[in-house]
Amino acid sequence: METGILIGGCESGKVFLNPRYANRHGLIAGATGTGKTVTLQCLAEGFSDLGVPVFLADVKGDLSGLSQKGSPHPKVDERVEKIQIDSFIQRGYPVAFWDVFGDQGTPVRATVSEMGPQLLSRLLDLNETQESILTLMFEFADDEGLLLVDLNDLRTTLEFIAAHGKEISTRLSVSKASVNAILRRLLMLEREGGDLFFGEPALVLEDLMQVSRDGRGMINVLASDKLILSPRVYSTFLLWLLSELFENLPEVGDADKPKMVFFFDEAHLLFSNSSKVLVEKVEQVVRLIRSKGVGVYFITQSPNDLPEGVLGQLGNRVQHALRAFTPKDQKSVRVAAQTFRPNPKLDTAEVITNMGVGEALVSVLLKDGVPSIVERTLVRPPCSRMGPATDDERQAVIDTSSMHRRYAVAYDPRSAHEILLERTDARLKAAEDEEAREAQEKADAKNNRKSRSSGRNRQSVTEALLKSVVRSIGSSVGRSVGKSLLRGILGSFMK
Repeated sequence: METGILIGGCESGKVFLNPRYANRHGLIAGATGTGKTVTLQCLAEGFSDLGVPVFLADVKGDLSGLSQKGSPHPKVDERVEKIQIDSFIQRGYPVAFWDVFGDQGTPVRATVSEMGPQLLSRLLDLNETQESILTLMFEFADDEGLLLVDLNDLRTTLEFIAAHGKEISTRLSVSKASVNAILRRLLMLEREGGDLFFGEPALVLEDLMQVSRDGRGMINVLASDKLILSPRVYSTFLLWLLSELFENLPEVGDADKPKMVFFFDEAHLLFSNSSKVLVEKVEQVVRLIRSKGVGVYFITQSPNDLPEGVLGQLGNRVQHALRAFTPKDQKSVRVAAQTFRPNPKLDTAEVITNMGVGEALVSVLLKDGVPSIVERTLVRPPCSRMGPATDDERQAVIDTSSMHRRYAVAYDPRSAHEILLERTDARLKAAEDEEAREAQEKADAKNNRKSRSSGRNRQSVTEALLKSVVRSIGSSVGRSVGKSLLRGILGSFMK
C-alpha cells in the first residue's frame, strides 16, 4: 500500500517517507544546483498535505513559490509519467511569510530574556570572561524582576551593573573594560539589523503551528536572502527557535505523524566556529526533540559538514550529486556513501558523482525504524511553483495573514531600560538632595557662628562703655570723697 510522503520513483517502485518516523530527522545534501531546493519543496508540500506545520528558511528566495500554483510544463509531465504519479494536481499551499527585517514578510521578534546568555554570547561572539558577565547580568535581571526585551534593555542593564555592581552584590563586581567590549559588540549587531529582531510583540510558537481551513499544515517561510549575509545572526536565530520548541513543547512520544517539521538550510553555518559546548547543546536538542514530535531536516552540501553526533541521528536521507574534483571532495563522497545502508545493485560512491539534476540517493526509515537500502531515485516535481513568487503575489499573501495583523507593529513596554533609568534618576536626585541638605546645614552653622561672634563683640563694647563710665564715676566720687576727707581732717586741726 502506498502511504506517506512521496519522494520519487526508483527501479523497484516509488519511494515514500513514513510520517511515523519523520520525527527521526533527516538530511538533504548535494552540490549547488543539483536539486536540493526542489526536494525540500516536495517534502514541505507532503508534510502540509498531512496537516503538519512546517518551518523553513528561504535562503535564495525560490521557496516563496510554494504559495502559488505550479505551471504546466512538458518536463513536469514527463517526470510525472515516468514516476507514475496517479493524481498530480498543481496548486499553491497555505504559506505564512516571515522576515526579521520586516520587508518580505511579517516581522519576527524575540526578547533578550528568551534568547538567554549562552545564545546571546554566541550571537555577539563573546569570550568566556564576557559571557560570564552576561550571565551575571541575566541573574541580576531575574533577581530584580527586570524584563529584558530589546538591545536598549541589554545595554542599560550592563551599564548599570558596571556602575553599581559593588553596591548591589560582590558577585556583580565586573570590569568596565569588559562591559565596554560587550557594548561594542552590541553596536556591531545593531548595524547588522539585530536590533530589529529583539522586541515586542515576540513570536508565540503556537503561531507557527497553525493548520489552514482545508486541513493542510501552514508552511512558514522565513525570508533569509538578507539574513544569510549575517551568518551568525541567521544560525543563532534558527537555533533559538529550535531550542524554544524543545523547551516549550510537551512530550508526545511516538505518534502517527510529527507535530511540526523544521528545515535548517545552510546547516554548516550552525557548526562553523562554534564552541564545543554549543555543538554538544545542538546534539542534545536534536536527540531529544523528536520526543516532542518535531522533525529536524538539515540541508547542506555534504554530510561531512555536520558533526558525527548530529549526523548519526538523521534517519531519513536524500543525497544529491557531489563533485569530486579535489582530494577533499573525494573524501566527502566517501563519507556520504558510508552513511547509507548498502545496496548490492549500486556502487554508492560512484553513483553520487554521476547523478543528474533531480536525481538523488534516498534511504528512509521503514517499519520499526530500520533504514531502507539506498535507492537511486528520480525526485517528483512539486505541485507548487518552482521559482519565486512575484512581489505582488507575496504582498497579497502577507496582507491576508492574521499573523501580520498581530505582529506588524512593534511596541516598547516598560522594561529594564525604563526601570533602571528611573532608579538612576532617583539615585541622582537623592544625591542632589543630600548635597543640598549638607550645604544648608553648613550655611546654617556658619550663620550661627557669625551671630554668636557678633553678639560677643557687641557685649564687649557695652561692657567697656559701662566699665569706662564706672571707672569715670568711681574716679570722680573718689576724688570728691578724698577732698571731703582731707578737708575734714585739716578742718579738725584748724579748729
